[in-house]
Amino acid sequence: MPFPLYLLAMAVFAMGTSEFMLAGLLPDIASDFDVTVGTVGVLTSAFAIGMIVGAPLVAALARNWPRRSSLLGFIFAFAAAHAVGAITTSFPVLFATRVVAALANAGFLAVALTAAAMLVPPDKKGRALAVLLSGTTVATIAGVPGGSVLGTLLGWRATFWAVAALCLPAALGILKGIPAERVQEEATGRTVLRAELAQLTKPRLILVMLLGALVNAATFGSFTFLAPVVTDTAGLGELWISVVLVLFGAGSFVGVTVAGRMSDQRPGLVIAVGGPLLLIGWLALAVLADEPGALFTLAFMQGALSFALGSTLITRVLYEAAGAPVMAGSYATAALNVGATVGPLIAATTLNTGVGNLGPLWASGLLVAVTLIIAFPLRAVVAADRGAEVLQ
Repeated sequence: MPFPLYLLAMAVFAMGTSEFMLAGLLPDIASDFDVTVGTVGVLTSAFAIGMIVGAPLVAALARNWPRRSSLLGFIFAFAAAHAVGAITTSFPVLFATRVVAALANAGFLAVALTAAAMLVPPDKKGRALAVLLSGTTVATIAGVPGGSVLGTLLGWRATFWAVAALCLPAALGILKGIPAERVQEEATGRTVLRAELAQLTKPRLILVMLLGALVNAATFGSFTFLAPVVTDTAGLGELWISVVLVLFGAGSFVGVTVAGRMSDQRPGLVIAVGGPLLLIGWLALAVLADEPGALFTLAFMQGALSFALGSTLITRVLYEAAGAPVMAGSYATAALNVGATVGPLIAATTLNTGVGNLGPLWASGLLVAVTLIIAFPLRAVVAADRGAEVLQ
């Protein structure tokens, strides 16, 4: 894989740390601002809403911008939003900084996904996406648990400062590793943009975006509220939150790495095997979360299965949106973050029910079940490569 691809992954690591880190900080933030844990969970949805709106909007606006300058601008805006979030005493301001950071993240990821696909041969998009998403999975392994420990020791605001600091070496890497070239567009740019937006009318593209969103909703729905499961349901201390997050992140790294080598040629196999196992895993975790051994094991397994299945479906988005070379990355980003928005909102509604902290786990199982119900009769379409033989 090209070296600039790993530099993009380093920036995705910083942004992924921010996107996921609230999972280990919810109780502290809620206490600081005197709001409920469910209310703080909305910050995750705020971030995702900014990603959904920002991905297609910023990708369209940045069509003719120099790629390297775009990436640098987005990452500096991201760092500034975290600096403001670290010093604010107003929850609405904190909410706003999450939206601004998400817009910057959306722009960066939309450009980076497109750039990643252009750095490799057409049949290696899955591998390229796996490298890029490895930044996110490493964030769940190291960045998010590290942020949780930092928040426990120094307060949640320290984690925001740490994320802002992480952006600086990532920006230097982009400056040194991404060529200073301009994205070339045809003179009929508006016509091209309309043609790329018209790709969204394709049923196959809409289908894989929907399935990717559902799987990501299940992932974020439970991941956002893992902290109370660890401390209240399993009865473990706060530092064990970091252990569970590390295990989930290690699993996600394994899942996205393995799936990255299969999603180009054998997506049907990943979906057929990973989907049912993911459903069983969420249900098992909901039943066995009070047993630390089972919690640790299933956290790793669910991380692996969630990211294997999710990254495979998002790779299908890039294939199905091949007719939108500039906007494809934003469609993939939007699919990911529709799920990241809906998942925590659904999960939050279950916290005040009879199942309590286990509600998000049951909700994740339901979301995966819906995914399988939709995907099963259309499995040949989901697994079909664009213009190629159906891959089983």
